[in-house]
Amino acid sequence: MGGLAHIPILSTVIFFPLVGVLFLLLIDKENESVIKGTALVFSIIEFAISLPLIVAFNSNTADLQFVERVPWIKGLGIQYFLGIDGISLLLVMLTTFLSVLCILSSWSAIKVHVKEYMISMLFLETGMLGALISLDLVLFYIFWELMLIPMYLLIGVWGGPRRIYAAVKFFLYTMVGSVLMMVAILALYFLYYKATGVYTFDVTKLYQLNLPVPAQMWLFAAFALSFAIKVPMFPFHTWLPDAHTEAPTAGSVILAGVLLKMGTYGFIRFCVPLFPSAAHRFTPLIMTLAVIGIIYGALVAMMQKDVKKLVAYSSVSHLGFVMLGMFALNMQSVEGSLYQMLNHGISTGALFLIVGMIYERRHTRLIVDFGGLSKQLPIFATFFMIATLSSIGLPGTNGFVGEFLILMGTFKSSRIFAIFAATGVVLGAAYMLWMFQRVMFGKLDKDENKVLKDLNFREIITLVPIVIMVFWMGIYPKFFLGKMEKSVSHLLTQVNKKVAARDTLDNRTKKLADNLWKTKEITVNRVN
Repeated sequence: MGGLAHIPILSTVIFFPLVGVLFLLLIDKENESVIKGTALVFSIIEFAISLPLIVAFNSNTADLQFVERVPWIKGLGIQYFLGIDGISLLLVMLTTFLSVLCILSSWSAIKVHVKEYMISMLFLETGMLGALISLDLVLFYIFWELMLIPMYLLIGVWGGPRRIYAAVKFFLYTMVGSVLMMVAILALYFLYYKATGVYTFDVTKLYQLNLPVPAQMWLFAAFALSFAIKVPMFPFHTWLPDAHTEAPTAGSVILAGVLLKMGTYGFIRFCVPLFPSAAHRFTPLIMTLAVIGIIYGALVAMMQKDVKKLVAYSSVSHLGFVMLGMFALNMQSVEGSLYQMLNHGISTGALFLIVGMIYERRHTRLIVDFGGLSKQLPIFATFFMIATLSSIGLPGTNGFVGEFLILMGTFKSSRIFAIFAATGVVLGAAYMLWMFQRVMFGKLDKDENKVLKDLNFREIITLVPIVIMVFWMGIYPKFFLGKMEKSVSHLLTQVNKKVAARDTLDNRTKKLADNLWKTKEITVNRVN
């Protein structure tokens, strides 16, 4: 890590957006151009600050890097504990990358309460980064809850006609899961004290605890429900289409790109390593729900008349792939799952940006209101086509790499699940290409579409970085897979060791109980 060893780089990355908030508070709300420019500058600087993380990251070790650890509430064992590994690094980079594009895309879309909007965006960025970097469960929970407030405001204040309904639904769903997770965190805290005599919320220490299987099952279920709602997995997905449809464009992008990944990240960071035996036992159920989500999301997306709703339901399908790969629990599938988290943020983020750009021009998202747009908007059509092909996993794009690894790893674990999941790939291509064909090709027969203007410079520079990522990740995935390889390998090794140790201990306990029972029976028979 070189010169970064003594610099609190992770704290800087987390809290720098709040410096931008302080500057925004000093600007008069009437100076909207200054407010937008300030928010954009701070988001760009934030991205630049995060770049040394990936440059200085050591891919040859699974150890936590850039660690910051300071006692916070000593009596309760709560610490300010930060660190990243190959599992969290790329999600941190995705967050700072997309935050820039979200603020840039909001330039002309947000016309009321601009100052408050930009403050909410920067607050949200701090919350997301804090959750990804925190390694103390209390600290993680604080950032987890902090994310809710600005996202609730983004949907509820700057959303569509049904924004209040969508915002309240999003908040209630997430809060229910959060309460259960808090109970499970406290239970884990006291169980660790009972086993060691030490109070701690340190995740790295809690990993060492190998609880009895019944305790693991209950705690896994509590954590998993919270994360499953966030993903969202079928059947906890019903809040997502409403939130996506009503949210402003940038809200949809950050929701799809990062917030949903908090659920999948939670599974791989907490559920699987903390409760490995339970994870193995829940695997058939989670893989079944993941496959149902893949197929259900694709079929419902195919029926949508609203382009944004179609993309929203495609998220249910794509995140089903992420969960399927994660719980196949082998090297290829888990790497594919992590890669697909990034892919979904890039490709679906691009689709939401594109839908937002056409909505600004036509103030409608209904597919029937379009047709033949490629003749009028050739630059727009080109970007739309690339995002569509990325979403369906065309070879050479980022989507192909993630889906291929997931299906290959799942095939090793269960051929049946892999075969059913592969139908989701076919259905995904069907609904995305059908939507693209209806919007972009055919006759340009509506007068409103004949006067539309193609993308301007700001919109082009918003989409170009995403296109670069689509092809970089599709053509040279080694750069990204190399960052996560050691961490994934270490995680799976530790999980398998703990499962084997727990099974061995349970078998010994069972044999001892059987022997005691037999001895008791023999003694009773002799007495009789």
